[in-house]
Formats: sequence, C-alpha cells, structure tokens
Amino acid sequence: MFREGDASLAMYVIKTGKLGILKSKGNSEISLAELGPGDMVGEMAFFDQKPRSASARAVSDTTVIELPFKALNAQFKTFPEWSKAIMRTVNNHLRNANQRIKALEKSEEESNAVFPPHTVTRLCAILGTVAKVYGEKTPDGSGTLVPPGTLRKYTIQIFQQPTNKMQTMLEVLQGLGHLKVEELGEGRQRITVFQPDFLIRFVDFYNDFLFKSEDKRTSIEEKEMKAVKALLFYGKKATPNEKGEVKLNLTQMQNDSMRDLGALFNVDDVNSLAEKKLVGEKFSLEGALGMSFNFAELETQYPYWELIHACRKITRT
Repeated sequence: MFREGDASLAMYVIKTGKLGILKSKGNSEISLAELGPGDMVGEMAFFDQKPRSASARAVSDTTVIELPFKALNAQFKTFPEWSKAIMRTVNNHLRNANQRIKALEKSEEESNAVFPPHTVTRLCAILGTVAKVYGEKTPDGSGTLVPPGTLRKYTIQIFQQPTNKMQTMLEVLQGLGHLKVEELGEGRQRITVFQPDFLIRFVDFYNDFLFKSEDKRTSIEEKEMKAVKALLFYGKKATPNEKGEVKLNLTQMQNDSMRDLGALFNVDDVNSLAEKKLVGEKFSLEGALGMSFNFAELETQYPYWELIHACRKITRT
C-alpha cells in the first residue's frame, strides 16, 4: 500500500483482509506485525508529516478506508488544545522509543559480531598500508612481500588490534585468493599480498558504505552473489557499448548455466538486482529475455561483497 520512506498523506483503517507491516534491514525486509479488520495504519505521520517509517503490504485481498490528512486536519483544529498536546506528545514518545529500540538492536548486533564492519576495514587498512609502504615486490613480480614484524607492530602497538584477528583476516583473504601465507617454521611466515591496491580500494568502498544512511545503501546480499557471478561470467564474453554496458540473453544463460557453471541460473534470479538498479530491467530479446548492465561496475563490486560476506560468516577467532 505504501513503502518505507514514502510521503505521508493519509492514514487507513482496515475494513477486510490483512496488511503486513515491514521494515527494511539493509536490502531485505523483516516483518514487524500483521494487522486485520479494525486496525489503523499510518496514523503516526498525521502529527509530524514524516515519511513512512515502515512499509505496508497486503497479505491477502484487503479493503481499507482512506482518511486523508488534509480532511482530518480540518477536524483536528476543532479539538481542545490540551487534547492536541497529549496526542502529539504520545506520538513523539512512540517515535523516540522506536528509534531507541533500533539503536539498541544495532548496537547489540555489532557487539555480538566477531568481526564488526569497522574491525574489517581497520584490519584491511593496516594490511594494505603496511604492504604499500613497507612491502617489497616478489622476485617474479607477482605480488608484494609484507614484513611480518612491521605488520605485527602496526596491528598491536599502533592500532591496538589483537594479532589473532589479523591472523584470521589473513586466512580469509588467502581463502579468497587475495594473498598467500607460507609457514616457515618456528612461528615465522612469508606473507605475499597480490594486489595491495585492492585492499585500499575495499577499505574506501566499505567505509563509504557504512557511513551512508540506510536508505542510501545499496548492497549485494549473499543470496544474490550467485546471480552476479553468472552475469559476470557471461558478461566477460560480451562486447560492451560506449557506456560500458553489456547485453545478455538471460534465457540462453539459464539453458547453459548447468553446463558452464555447474549450478542452475534462473532468469528471475536477477529481479532483486534490477530493483536495486544494480542491473537494468529485463526486456524482450528475439523471443527470449534479455538484460543490460555496466560490466565494470558490477565486476568491481563483486570481490568487495565476497570479502564482506566471508567476514560475516566468522563465528570465532
């Protein structure tokens, strides 16, 4: 019926059916409540005209009575001042309580995470900086050797991070192919970072993402990564136009995916990516379904989100 962030112009009374109240969390949604006949929706915005704080979506065939704020305001002006003051105060208290609950939930979520987002950026920044400033090129030029003693000093003494967290980060990055750790015995290691610039760019990307307001964040969820990987696999074979966009036959991708990728790609797997405008909308293409997207932009983001999701999976360190 309306989306979180929409302008508030009316409240509604449910006559028949059910409405689900949904709250955005990143790029997914969580269900807050399910309302039925007689319940009212959107009434809080009547007092302060703030955008919708949640979305309302019909769960079943639903009939509502619309009460436009413009008409209600005319009646509200006739109320006694003390009555209007009480109603505004209750509304403000409810909004403030919702904000405090949201802040507490976010704080609890981050405190329970083994690798909170800002720990990820801090560790990658340390590693990338030490590699760029103190590292030496490998003899074959394939990477940069990071001096373990300097990395340890920056981790513990300068940025006051536990060495076991840095070691876990090294393991994560090695698993994703960004570096190589060789054990030399007696606790000594040879650490080769293949692209120090990737770590620096990742830190800038993730830091910018974290400091954006939630309504301006566009993330690639873990369940969407398979579709992005398929788009990049086939997109690499296509020729981009002058805008850097490639055009793909999604139907053909679906038919060839098991053979080429070992996993089924479905044309509907890209729907959520299109909603976020990470890729273009689907269109008809010679009896099939097609899609266009900027290959370079998606290719750049994919390894960043691969690293983010790998860090989110860490349960102990």
